[in-house]
Order: sequence, then structure tokens, then C-alpha cells
Amino acid sequence: MTEASRKILESFQIRKSKNQKAEFRGWLSGELRKAGYVPKEEPHSGLIPGCNLVVGDPETAEVICTAHYDTCAVMPVPNFITPRNMAWYLLYQLALVGAIFAFAAAVEVAVIFAFDPPPMVAVLAMEAAVFFCLWWLMFGPANRRTANDNTSGVVTLVETALSMPEELSEKVCFVFFDNEEKGLFGSAAFAKTHRKAKNGTLLLNFNCVGDGNSLQFFPAPGLKKDAAALQRLKAAFAGDGEKTVEVVRGFGFYPSDQRHFRLGAGVCALKKNRVFGYYMDKIHTGKDTVLDGENIRILRDGIVRLVTR
Repeated sequence: MTEASRKILESFQIRKSKNQKAEFRGWLSGELRKAGYVPKEEPHSGLIPGCNLVVGDPETAEVICTAHYDTCAVMPVPNFITPRNMAWYLLYQLALVGAIFAFAAAVEVAVIFAFDPPPMVAVLAMEAAVFFCLWWLMFGPANRRTANDNTSGVVTLVETALSMPEELSEKVCFVFFDNEEKGLFGSAAFAKTHRKAKNGTLLLNFNCVGDGNSLQFFPAPGLKKDAAALQRLKAAFAGDGEKTVEVVRGFGFYPSDQRHFRLGAGVCALKKNRVFGYYMDKIHTGKDTVLDGENIRILRDGIVRLVTR
């Protein structure tokens, strides 16, 4: 792993506030300029304003590699994702919603017993509790451990950019998205600005690729129809030892920034057990501490092979 990636792990795992993001972008832009790149900041306004960092030309690149650099609020329970088992995913999400309303109901009961207020006041207390939980999801205290979500994706892009042969550098564009955690706003703004990237360029989005032995690519519907592009992906990326790589052609979903792009594919690292099948855990909590360098190496080398062909 390069010195730049080690610096990210040591000093830049928290990228949540406006100032933290700006400091990170400034430092990263400096590192990439040393390697001969010309990074460009692309601010976006709207409901949730932010700033993407674009390295290369998305209009001429053959492949666009992306990762969100913003980080989330710390949560008491992880965001548990089962990309190839919708039933377990929905059950877990429903359980989280149920926990929020159970907390709100407990607040309402506590207010009633403590203050004996008019009924409307108790209802308002319950609603305030729900809004507090929703506020925390988006604006709560920063998670200080983000090795997998999504420092791993950021490091994948940095390692690839710094190892890309100079004669191939114009074939790939690297984009660091803002505001994925608040609703995919950064990638939506990028897709709106760059129509060719949205509709006609292969885009690989690396999100949570650091913890798990199965590296999986989840193509968008448009990409699934392109047999040649899928074969190109399969040929470029290969597992190593305990690590496996799979381009998922059957059912699979991955909720991330690639959803805005017709030829997008979400890339993540997954674990597996008999109950859930493939799954991701620990993210959005203080237990998000694993970033397997072998995963990054496999992906880095695969991207280089992809643009070489």
C-alpha cells in the first residue's frame, strides 16, 4: 500500500463535516498532482450541497472508477446488507424501522408518566423522537472508524491512480463522490452534468471493498444486457487464493452510487454463511476497522488490466 493510502487510514478516516471534506480533498488533490494528474472540484447545490472530486476527463475516458468519500454518523447497530437475499435485507430494514418507533413509543410513555401532559403534547414528543432518530442517521456524530465504508473504496481509487502506467492514464477517470451517505446526491449531480458518463461509459463504483473474501460486481440492468462488457470485466478481474471474484449475472442488488448510470456496476466485498448467504456487516459502527490490502491489490490490478485491453 502506498504512503498516500496509509496517510488516509491514519489521518483521514473521518470525512463528514464540510471542513473535514474540504481538508481531505485539498490534501488528496495535492498528492494526485504530484503524480501528474489534474484534479478538479465539481461543487453541487440543491437540497444537500456538496463537492465531487474528478480526476481525468469523464467525456473521453473508456472506464470511470468511482467511490464515495463522505462518511456516515456512528450508529448503535450496523447497516446489515445481504445483496443476494432480498428477504433478509427487508427483514433487517423493517426491524430497524420497528426499533425507531419502539424508541419513540417509549419516549411518549415516559413523557406521559413524568409530566401527565395533554394527549397532543405526548404525541408531539413521540414525533420528535422519530425525527431525532432520522436526524441522527444523516447528521449525527461522525463514525470514527470507516476502514471499510468507504475508506476502502477511496484507497482503491488512490492505489489505482498512483500505479496506473502513464500511457493508460487518459483511458480512466477517477471520481470521488460526496454525499452518498445522505442519499446519493453527489453521484446524481455528476450524472446530471456528464450525460455520456450516465448513459454510455462503463462505470465501476467501489463501496465497502475492504472486509470480505468474495469480491462481487453487481451490474446495472443496462450493463447486464452488454455481454461483451460483462466478459471484459470477468477477464480483467481474477481472485487469488482465498479471494474470489464474481460478476453477478442473476439476481442481486447493491444500493450505492452506480444506480444513476446505465452501464454502472457496484463493487463490494462480502462474507458468507449458511443462514444469510452473502452479507456485509459492521459498517456504520465503531467496529468498521478491517481493510484487507489483498482486496485492494486485486481490484487495482484488475482495473489496470481492464484499461489495457
